[in-house]
Amino acid sequence: QVQLVESGGGLVQPGGSLRLSCAVFGSIFSINDMGWYRQAPGKQRELVATIISGDSTNYTDSVKGRFTISRDNAKNSVYLQMNSLKPEDTAVYYCYADLHPSRWERSQNYWGQGTQVTVSS
Repeated sequence: QVQLVESGGGLVQPGGSLRLSCAVFGSIFSINDMGWYRQAPGKQRELVATIISGDSTNYTDSVKGRFTISRDNAKNSVYLQMNSLKPEDTAVYYCYADLHPSRWERSQNYWGQGTQVTVSS
């Protein structure tokens, strides 16, 4: 069974930094793109950043220049380095992986359990 496990959330002051980590566990064949979404209270879930197998990245405009997504294919992991954090970055952050569980199965998205990031003084 495939499982995504996140870590690294917490409380940080405005201007501070946090690094989120997400690892894929279980038997898998291959991973396509990986990334992070976030959901703030009363708002829809939004895509924050994605990274595909060739290390091509994409960011939502509000985090460009502040957040950096990276991945370690050997560890089936994705990371989100968040700098210059703002109160509006407060949300639950979810990682996802679009992956093939086996050679014979089509790819599908798997999700982490979510980790809270709170930016407040």
